[in-house]
Amino acid sequence: MKKLILLLLLVCTGTTLSWAQGSKRVTVSGTVVDGDDKSPIAQATVQLLSLPDSTMAVGNVTNNNGVFSVAARPGKYVLKISFVGYLTQEKPLQLTAGKPSVNVGTVTLPTDDIMLGEAIVVAEAPQVTISEDTIGYNASAYRTPEGAMLEELVKKLPGAEVDEDGNIKINGKEVKKIMVDGKEFFGGDVKTGLKNLPVDMVDKLKTYDKKSDLARITGIDDGEEETVLDLTVKKGMNQGWFGNVDLAGGTEDRYMGRAMINRFYDKTQFSIIGSANNVNDQGFSGGGGGPRWRRNNGLNATKMLGANFATETSKLELGGSMRYNYRDADIISSGYSQRFLQSGNSYSNTNSNNRNKVSDFNADFRMEWKPDSMTNIIFRPNVSYNKTDGATMKESGTFNDDPYNYIANPNDYLNFNDMDGSDPLRDIRVNATNEHGLSDTKSLSANATLQVNRKLNNKGRNITFRGSFGYGDNDNDQYTQSETRYYQIHNYLGGDSIQYRNQYITMPTKNYNYTAQLTYSEPIARATFLQFSYRFQYKNTTSDKSTYDLQGFPWEIGDGLPEGYEAAYVDSLSKDAEYKYFNHDVSLGLRFIREKYQMSVGMSLQPQNTKLSYKKGAYMVDTTRTVFNFAPNLDFRYRFSKVSQLRITYRGRSSQPSMENLLPIVDNSNPLNIRVGNPGLKPSFAHTMRAFYNTYNAERQRGMVAHLMFTATQNSISNSTQYDMETGRTIVTPQNINGNWNAFGMFGFNTALKNKKFTINSFARANYQNQVAYLYNKDTKMDDKNTTTGLTLAENLNGSYRNDWFEFSLNGSIEYTAERSKLRPENNQNPYTFSYGASTNVTLPWQMTLSTNITNQSRRGYNDASYNNNELIWNAQIAQNLLKGAATISFEMYDILKQQSNISRSLSADMRSVTEYNSINSYCMLHFIYRLNIFGSKGARDKMMNSRRGFGGPGFGPGGHRGRPF
Repeated sequence: MKKLILLLLLVCTGTTLSWAQGSKRVTVSGTVVDGDDKSPIAQATVQLLSLPDSTMAVGNVTNNNGVFSVAARPGKYVLKISFVGYLTQEKPLQLTAGKPSVNVGTVTLPTDDIMLGEAIVVAEAPQVTISEDTIGYNASAYRTPEGAMLEELVKKLPGAEVDEDGNIKINGKEVKKIMVDGKEFFGGDVKTGLKNLPVDMVDKLKTYDKKSDLARITGIDDGEEETVLDLTVKKGMNQGWFGNVDLAGGTEDRYMGRAMINRFYDKTQFSIIGSANNVNDQGFSGGGGGPRWRRNNGLNATKMLGANFATETSKLELGGSMRYNYRDADIISSGYSQRFLQSGNSYSNTNSNNRNKVSDFNADFRMEWKPDSMTNIIFRPNVSYNKTDGATMKESGTFNDDPYNYIANPNDYLNFNDMDGSDPLRDIRVNATNEHGLSDTKSLSANATLQVNRKLNNKGRNITFRGSFGYGDNDNDQYTQSETRYYQIHNYLGGDSIQYRNQYITMPTKNYNYTAQLTYSEPIARATFLQFSYRFQYKNTTSDKSTYDLQGFPWEIGDGLPEGYEAAYVDSLSKDAEYKYFNHDVSLGLRFIREKYQMSVGMSLQPQNTKLSYKKGAYMVDTTRTVFNFAPNLDFRYRFSKVSQLRITYRGRSSQPSMENLLPIVDNSNPLNIRVGNPGLKPSFAHTMRAFYNTYNAERQRGMVAHLMFTATQNSISNSTQYDMETGRTIVTPQNINGNWNAFGMFGFNTALKNKKFTINSFARANYQNQVAYLYNKDTKMDDKNTTTGLTLAENLNGSYRNDWFEFSLNGSIEYTAERSKLRPENNQNPYTFSYGASTNVTLPWQMTLSTNITNQSRRGYNDASYNNNELIWNAQIAQNLLKGAATISFEMYDILKQQSNISRSLSADMRSVTEYNSINSYCMLHFIYRLNIFGSKGARDKMMNSRRGFGGPGFGPGGHRGRPF
């Protein structure tokens, strides 16, 4: 305790000294905006000129929000703000020591019409800009095909990755929300934004870590930060109506249609979107830095309709959205897996056909009210409803030797009837299962959060109340029929033993929760704050699982429930459970804000109490579990300059096992996969450390980004599995295990060459994963732990040339992986994938454009030779603009050479697996696109129409930029 007190005294002393030293300088801040549409101007030059000789005393540039800050000694100055395409503004200032900070408010730069009239293209738009912790991208620096949606632009951004499910990572950080002009678009839903925002409307993009409502208002770090992608609408589009309609039909019965209409006016947004397609929302692959096309896992038909609005005044911000989604997924797959046993292996093959029809409705609302300068109120309610109807047909088989050693395609023999003794896999079969199932799920949820903040003075003292409530109601019905044949166990007649399942299972679940939190921030010295938070959370969940054995009824799945089925209730397979969860969270932290750095350090103490009332068959228990968790955190940011920053964070998080996993009960609902609880499970604790650095040279248009992350988990919850060689049955018990950790690093570099028409982008990453798991055992011993390690090294390199009518890119990538298994070295392999290709986008005369890309991906080094292959993917589009650019007809061709496959593979410490899906990758489509642009003035309309003209025509030119660069 004495050491802690001494440390606090030293911190306060150092703070006081730094305060005294910094008091000799006065900070001048403000915001620079466009004189026409009041949008913030980034990278504007800000100078303080000393009087009377007008020499520059200090200078800086505005960030992406138009905000600037400079510091100088007391005296007389002229504040000068300038930017290309705008009239320079000057303002006299008298800085005194008695007033350490001066806010000049909003500075408006009028447009220099003479300069804009003389200079058609002022500068080549830089691909990437960096300001503090914000990375910006110029949409005009990336050429996309006509009619492209936001996803096609994001694929081209340096450091961006879009996976098969439409999730985005930029520089290793997963994007959680899409925003438009700083406002959430459809609640921030990433996939809705990717699929429905046309590239035509985007001027700039920027990505940054957005604080939660609590952290943004109070400054107290709650660990709920989200990486967002924020879009800026093109100048002029925020003064009227705009939108587009895109209708398309193609070969292989493919179709697509979407429409969007927007009304943007000053700080008000309103959008209506709708779409329907059966092309998996594939989009035109624009090439870029490597193999970024999407695998199509199944055939999906989707429909969507939604509305979004946002508005803002000086005291009130409102926003909200409603959207309906429907998806019909027809997924056919064939899989192969190899389980690692103590000695030898077990093999499984599966064929499945799943048909799922999903309907979703979501509505959200946001209100932020500032009744006065000291009070802030935020209210966020939302509601959602989901209905899912699913049907499954599945056949699977387990073998004690690799079936590929006997026949070329074992999946053709999973439902084989060996009446004449011709089964080629008979000698290695363990079991075979045929299964049919139906499911019907309905769920309703509603949540609301209210946050009230009150500033108690202007020095950082504030108090905040935050409350939330959530409700959920889920009803799930399942119908299952299955037949399992055991080849190693015989019945009394000497034949194979057969087990039948014919069940109806219903499981309604209800839950509600509420949270109350109080936070307080106290300034203890200049720019130094002591922060306190207390939160109480309560959760209640009740579930009732009822199982009915319908084997004695003349009933087929899909016929509905037979009369009298209630008499077939199976008590041993049914359960009733009620969970009550009480959590207290007490947090204490210190926050330091200095000219060059910021630091937050704290500790969270979490006493938890969980109560469970559980009944299953004859087993009944009322149990209580009490645990005490702690979670330290650190957030340090050092600003070398406005365009260069280092950030280091550490977080510790505790995770509790589910109460049901802690009960010594057996769940044998599935006879081939039995689960047993473990009362001895301990909580797991994850350590996560990140370091992020970025810098930018505006003159050379050169940026660098580096990201390091390390994660280690103590007492990870894994599974020990007892495997029965005769039946293929597994008995799974959760167990704690140590040794799981992961390290990740990436380095991104982009630069323009001397004439700014050539650009080079490099994105390198390295990942090392150490995974520990129990091997599948023949008994209940848990002595054998297998460790698998995977080292992945990857490099994506892209070089491009662009002018106002032509873009050509060369791209290449290589990814090398070293996979090692400690106890099963025969599974070691060194696979690597490399790709190379080119893309071009040409604006031809007569308002015609041609886009094409071709990429060859090669796989090598796999133990299974069938994966060592090549895929040459070629896509192309030709488009013709009509009606002065208001309409476009385009013809698109996908996977022209028909070489794209749909195979995914995975490797873990206890298993490796491979799955192949059905898909339609190769087809052609004819699109008709019509754009509606009704802006506030004729000049704005002319500018937007000119922005689409190329090949020497007037206006921006696709590779140039009228006015200021981003």
